[in-house]
Amino acid sequence: MKRVLVTDGLSPVGVDYLRKEGLEVETVPTLAEAELVARLRGLHGLIVRSATRVTRAVVEADPDLVVIGRAGAGVDNIDVDAATERGVIVMNTPGGNTIAVAEHTIGLLLALARNLPQAHGALKAGRWEKSRYAGVEVYNKVLGVVGLGRIGSEVARRALGLSLKVIAYDPYLPREAAERLGVESVELDDLFQRSDFISIHTPLSKDTRNFLDEAQFARMKAGVRIINCARGGVVNEAALAAAIRAGRVGGAALDVFEQEPLPAGHPLLGLDQVIVTPHLAASTEEAQSTVALAIAEQVAAALLRGMVLNAVNMPSADAETLRELAPYFTLAERLGSFLAQLAEGRMAEARLAYGGGLAEHPTDALTLAFLRGLLNVILEERVTDVNAALVARARGLRVVETSTPDSGGFASLLGATLATDRGEWSVAGALFNHREPRIVRIDGYPLEAVPQGWMLVFANLDVPGVVGRIGTLCGRHHINIAGMQLGRERRGGRAVSILNLDDPVPEAVLDEIRAMPDIVLAKLVKL
Repeated sequence: MKRVLVTDGLSPVGVDYLRKEGLEVETVPTLAEAELVARLRGLHGLIVRSATRVTRAVVEADPDLVVIGRAGAGVDNIDVDAATERGVIVMNTPGGNTIAVAEHTIGLLLALARNLPQAHGALKAGRWEKSRYAGVEVYNKVLGVVGLGRIGSEVARRALGLSLKVIAYDPYLPREAAERLGVESVELDDLFQRSDFISIHTPLSKDTRNFLDEAQFARMKAGVRIINCARGGVVNEAALAAAIRAGRVGGAALDVFEQEPLPAGHPLLGLDQVIVTPHLAASTEEAQSTVALAIAEQVAAALLRGMVLNAVNMPSADAETLRELAPYFTLAERLGSFLAQLAEGRMAEARLAYGGGLAEHPTDALTLAFLRGLLNVILEERVTDVNAALVARARGLRVVETSTPDSGGFASLLGATLATDRGEWSVAGALFNHREPRIVRIDGYPLEAVPQGWMLVFANLDVPGVVGRIGTLCGRHHINIAGMQLGRERRGGRAVSILNLDDPVPEAVLDEIRAMPDIVLAKLVKL
């Protein structure tokens, strides 16, 4: 009999379903790493919510472990890389808490406009302070939504019902998709200058960390109010506190924080204009029941029928196909992530070309892996094989696949081109030794690079000294170069290079590289 361990107080509806399916289920409270490692012997499934940390030690503790299920969308508490290396499926439940988070966002917006928690606290403390907590109406005010994904769209729909004027900034969403929601698509500066309220709905990445900082607050309309139910770290909390004290920002309502729980003495806790909730947005009875039943169904299907749904580290495919094409799934996902970080502008079309031996196989699952890599870079929600095509279509991204016996001298070749409103970027990859992914072309330039870790990608005029200057600059800033690959069209023409680095290049150093003579492009990519 297959055995499943359930932690973190999963809703009983999920536990009941697992038992009805004939699985042996053990439920435990949230466990520390050592306790969880001790429990993981002869178990085939592990289901957690957000509190349990599934570390590398946990993943490696049980050789029988087949699947880890996260009752929720985020998998930040699971070492997905470790699970992938061990062949353990990690799956989540995207979309199960969308309504809950959207409603919480609207609740915070209204509470912020009318000072509801402050007035409630004062009255509970015996103070009748009617004049002190006079608020503002949301009617005819402007709500700026940053990130119009699944949750951002639901927030926009509800805000329109409150007669707010909704504008949105999402550089990856076609304007037509926003307009179908009744939302005006704008550039970021326009959103900052016009918005009375700003609600954040972006993932946390190297590009969005401290997305709202001192410089951004200075560009906003005076008195703007900020709502964040997305991810801690997107808003620079010290800069927000300073902007509120200076009167530039009228107030803020936050459900997520860079450090959770919030430490005592945090600057935001002492400000009366700030409303805080302890990461409650997804915590409704309905949402928890929905995600509990969903993850139970998915884990049971994986353990009992070999069906994989909403996996975050593998395509949803039968076992035989997966074994044969597994290394290409890794290659496809990394090529998608690479292009998403290299390209600029609104995505319009992705063209995939399968050459050589790959052309003889069904490639739908590989295309989904590519889209997952591409879209996970830019979206708040985690894209899986189940919803990748739907998400791409919803965002107006056209996907074109072609197959050809020509493979450019490789056994198989996977080429990908991304067209945006600013141009086209292309990359091609192959496997070395049947299992090792390599980038073998960038925009037609041949090279051989390992698509892994931090990568400095730069294009330049093919003249002496360019690579040396960049190497010297990296050395001066103690950035170790782990590998270097170069490709060029011809002597004296253009060249493209990839440096594999042990550490990221700071933005200031990247700007120095871009300012060098003969440099055409420089980007930092993380795979």
